[in-house]
Amino acid sequence: MGVTEAFRADQSPDKVNLGVGVYQDEHGKTPLFGCVAEAEERLAAAAQPRGYLPQTGLPAYLSLIQDLVFGAGNEDLKQRTATVQSLSGTGALKLGADFLRQYVGQVVISDPSWENHRALFTKAGLQVDAYRYYDWATGGLDFAGMTADLEAVAPGTVVVLHACCHNPTGVDPHPEQWADVAAIIGTRGLIPFIDMAYQGFADGLEQDAAVVRAFASIGVPLFVGTSFSKNMGLYGERVGSLSVVTESPEAAARVTSQLKVLVRTNYSNPPTHGEAIVTEVLGDPRLRGSWEAELTSMRERIKRLRAELQAALTAAGFPRDPSFITAQTGMFSYTGLSPEQMQRLRSEYHVYGLNSGRICVAALNDRNLERVASALTSVS
Repeated sequence: MGVTEAFRADQSPDKVNLGVGVYQDEHGKTPLFGCVAEAEERLAAAAQPRGYLPQTGLPAYLSLIQDLVFGAGNEDLKQRTATVQSLSGTGALKLGADFLRQYVGQVVISDPSWENHRALFTKAGLQVDAYRYYDWATGGLDFAGMTADLEAVAPGTVVVLHACCHNPTGVDPHPEQWADVAAIIGTRGLIPFIDMAYQGFADGLEQDAAVVRAFASIGVPLFVGTSFSKNMGLYGERVGSLSVVTESPEAAARVTSQLKVLVRTNYSNPPTHGEAIVTEVLGDPRLRGSWEAELTSMRERIKRLRAELQAALTAAGFPRDPSFITAQTGMFSYTGLSPEQMQRLRSEYHVYGLNSGRICVAALNDRNLERVASALTSVS
């Protein structure tokens, strides 16, 4: 947020903000999905009183969420899963953290991870440590370090994982690596908490949920947080979900009861509008198809921008092999630049990214990409 404030204060006509955490189209705007606009028109035409929702959210919404996350038709899994509407992905993490602090003491997050992961679990009263994840030398995954660290943590430790489009690095494990991680977690009795804030941005809705579905089968409790901020553009509506996979329908009912207590003491009831939009889109086959098409277009645009940035960096003489750009996935990329280099980007070239080296690939466009590649090369 501080980077964005500095960007706004910059008077240069050539300034570029790559520090944003939202998807931007080729015009630098956050898009309004066509399916969302149509859903809102329907809701306005059939306006309803704004009464309280159930503390968990409406059953229709929860059923659609479970289908999206765990797959349609998996009734046994759904019956032993407690799902509640949350205030987007951050709210899902908050509910999960408050629930877990009653039963566990330690959480491990990736190094690096989304900054709010550490803050949320620390504020909930849990000890937060990190496992190795990013390989600074290659711009890829330090898989050996990751697995060694997970092998060393105590049973019952909560392991926070990014389902896809890792924030901030853009580095995701391959399917075989995910299988190894799941095996370690199952064998050691760890508790996975999967943050799936970008479902649909890596390879597709079904493909990106495959990680969650694999972890649901290893016989340990599973926490899953989801969000419709990015993949439906509902940033300001704060709509998402928390799901907890348990060993039985009876256990799921008990977990749901405890989550209701947390909802009551946090915000009492979830909001109506975002939930109604998502239910309308997911529940209508035509709107669902429109959503998937729009999401595919965004995903393919990001992949194109990655390829173009890699080519531009090569042409500009970037001193490292830039192939890590296309190996990474999602909206964000770790450039491998130091805080000092990122500060030079801002002060000398008016290109704004985070001190960690993270840039938002979705903020690139045909007008700024070549200049960004030149600036990245100049400070490297």
